[in-house]
Amino acid sequence: MSIDKRKNIKSKQDNIAQDIALKIQHELYQPGNFLPSEYQLCDLYGSSRETVRKALKQLTELGLIQKIRGKGSLVLDIQRFSFPISGITSFQELNKTLNMNATTDVLRKKRDVIPSDLAKGHVDSDRTALHIERLRKIENLPVVLDEDYLLDPPIAEVPDEAAAGSLYAYFENDLGLKISYATKEITVEPVSKRIASLLALGDSNLAVVVRSMTYLADTMPFQLTASYHRPDRFKFVDFARRRKISFK
Repeated sequence: MSIDKRKNIKSKQDNIAQDIALKIQHELYQPGNFLPSEYQLCDLYGSSRETVRKALKQLTELGLIQKIRGKGSLVLDIQRFSFPISGITSFQELNKTLNMNATTDVLRKKRDVIPSDLAKGHVDSDRTALHIERLRKIENLPVVLDEDYLLDPPIAEVPDEAAAGSLYAYFENDLGLKISYATKEITVEPVSKRIASLLALGDSNLAVVVRSMTYLADTMPFQLTASYHRPDRFKFVDFARRRKISFK
């Protein structure tokens, strides 16, 4: 299959997932009810069953639906702007799927020494990386400050357009990287005056901080991130699914 054809299929399933997610948020598909069948969705979107199934898989991973054998896809009770912590999902992917009306301001893009709190236990304390700082706004209110440090190799530079858009789309589609897993640490802690000002925290200087290290399929670490979140705007959700382990 050609690269262009794979991209078209991926775009189609993304559009289907986004449309269904919007209908769930606006309660056209209400919690406790089932989505139309896969065959009905194929007719509705003029798409193959495989593409529809991949779109439904995206919604399942986001915790929007639950597949029930023999019955279909049950709509789960969700709240808007809930961030899945256990998954590896970019802010832009959530923005597109959940229709958050979000914007991104790129504040910095330069090589810097990785902060000690991120480097400790992962990379040498004096190592440099491409530092991209982005302020996320929803309805013009600052809600998240992302500090990404990208290691070289494999990432030497990032175009301005990718920095303002989706880094993961650039990594996967343009660089051909295979992102596999991440480790995350979540704390509530005081932040600097600059961060408190950027997030408009008012009298409080407390923010929810998510520090993560993301790895490629070959276990190479390539991204260290510190995300600072306004505690009054987001609820963090770990949507977990039971996976039975055999001890035999």
